[in-house]
Amino acid sequence: MEDETYVVKSHDFHQDPEYVSWISEIKQRYKASQIKAAVKVNSEALLFNWLLGRDLVILKAEEKWGKGVVEQVSLDLQDAFPKVKGFGVTNLWYMKRWYLFYTANIGAEKLQQLVEEIPLNRQGHNLKHIGFDVTSQKLQQPVEEFPFPAFFGYVPWGHHILIISKCKTISEALFYVQQTIEKNWSRNALDDCIRADLYHVSGGAITNFNDQLPAPQSKLAQEVLKENYNLGFIELPEGYDESALEDAIEQRMTRFLLELGEGWAFVGRQKEIVIAGKTRKLDLLFYHIYLRCYVVIELKVKAFEPEFAGKLNFYVNAVNDLIKKDSDNPTIGLLICRDMKHTEVQYAFQGITTPMGVATYDNIHIREIQKQLPTTEQIKAVIEAAESEFLDKKHQ
Repeated sequence: MEDETYVVKSHDFHQDPEYVSWISEIKQRYKASQIKAAVKVNSEALLFNWLLGRDLVILKAEEKWGKGVVEQVSLDLQDAFPKVKGFGVTNLWYMKRWYLFYTANIGAEKLQQLVEEIPLNRQGHNLKHIGFDVTSQKLQQPVEEFPFPAFFGYVPWGHHILIISKCKTISEALFYVQQTIEKNWSRNALDDCIRADLYHVSGGAITNFNDQLPAPQSKLAQEVLKENYNLGFIELPEGYDESALEDAIEQRMTRFLLELGEGWAFVGRQKEIVIAGKTRKLDLLFYHIYLRCYVVIELKVKAFEPEFAGKLNFYVNAVNDLIKKDSDNPTIGLLICRDMKHTEVQYAFQGITTPMGVATYDNIHIREIQKQLPTTEQIKAVIEAAESEFLDKKHQ
């Protein structure tokens, strides 16, 4: 609507579809330039932080000028630039820590190699195509210097602090840097994904996607599904069944969506579909925004059995026929069970042409039986009440 509505029009002007298209293109071009300008400003600020961290390391500032040198640098910078934020002592220490995180005990060539090994993103570019921006500001020191990775400029400073504070390896840190760039994560979203250990659990489900989906969608779908889902936010009694597990997940759906990852939308539980006059119910039905497809999730509270694959295949085909629109990609099935043997899953998938995967879950808290029974005090109170009632009736 914005591109087609004008409050003021000049005289002697004729508007037609070509003009509307052209002015829309100009607006988009300007928005893109604003984004580029913001990235440029952020990149320059991060380059400054990188170089200051480098100076503190390579110049061995604390050895040369004393342990209070960082505090003095902070005071000097704040005195010179009183309106500029970010020159606090803590922030300066983070600059040194940031530089050291990526450079300690690793060569620049190895760091470049790690960047190149990062998998392709949805636009088909990995971070090596953004490359390293080798600063011309060199220090005459015998210690190897590390160029500033240009793609760091696409990530806010606060995100970088969070990543180096919580990640244990460079590979893990670069994974979250890439995900932040691709998915435009807020700091809270990044924190949630690090807490959920997305780096170690994403993309590990056993699937047949390579055989049943086109290459671009297959790769993204594989990245979306985890090998194991942490259901530690659920508490159930011992001997719980699928229905109880579904109930618990539905009650904590917001938390379950967080565990699934980004892009999931909940459609319904026990979704009814009528097949050959008989009503069937899907455990859980979702839609994945990035994959642009429905995802049928079946829950099993025991280890994988080959017949589970056949049932899931049945439901996926039904959703494709009865719910899926022409604009949607093929429906995916995901079976989440208590345990599985890879060989059994692979054999069960042979001959199945619908895309599906199998994952596991763990960490459900089992409610102790004592919590379900009355306490000693409660039992005593009931007995006393019964005795009192009995005596009252006896004296009537």
